[in-house]
Amino acid sequence: MAMLEVKDLQVYYGMIQAIKGISFEVNAGEIIALIGANGAGKTTTLHTITGLLSPKAGSVIFEGQDITKTPAHKIVGLGMAHVPEGRRVFAQLTVYQNLKMGAYTRKDKTEIDQMLETVYRRFPRLEERKNQVAGTLSGGEQQMLAMGRALMSKPKLVLMDEPSMGLSPILVNEIFDIIRSLNKAGTTVLLVEQNAKKALAVADRAYVLETGRIVQSGDAKVLMNDESIKKAYLGE
Repeated sequence: MAMLEVKDLQVYYGMIQAIKGISFEVNAGEIIALIGANGAGKTTTLHTITGLLSPKAGSVIFEGQDITKTPAHKIVGLGMAHVPEGRRVFAQLTVYQNLKMGAYTRKDKTEIDQMLETVYRRFPRLEERKNQVAGTLSGGEQQMLAMGRALMSKPKLVLMDEPSMGLSPILVNEIFDIIRSLNKAGTTVLLVEQNAKKALAVADRAYVLETGRIVQSGDAKVLMNDESIKKAYLGE
């Protein structure tokens, strides 16, 4: 059984249908990329999976449980975390306070401290800046903080929305290295990314979204060599 199953999902903004009956699955241990142009419906898909939007039809199944109508804060408690587009750190709070906010579903103080140690090990820069106000961090550091905050809930599945957006090429490489190592350590990843080349290089499988529909899917390395994908998304 897949860890996450999205079945015939349909989402509307008022009268406009943003997602037109998409179905896909994410298996435990995979990195799955969702690629497509701006406005294809990638972010809407993530928001619907994590309970921030309600679908008109279809279902979202996580570890065998139907979570289609489950509120967002309860979905976090089930083991799913969302790293939103634009990072969305709490700008007035310190790095440490932001990370503690990520652990709000956890009650065991020892476990929270252990997760904090794990996040600091993975992101040494966050430990260096733990007392710094998050709004004063660089773009790359804020992205690391958003990822670290998501990890504080000890998720089985992390949904990442445009993690490389607005970052320098060196930082983009660093963020993708982090995604790889997170996955190697056992976290399943659903990745939405405009940088299709990077996304396909890191993913096991991928789905191509066009105006609310999945138009292609398959092994990420195969898609990377597909002429139509190269032309449309890889600038080749």
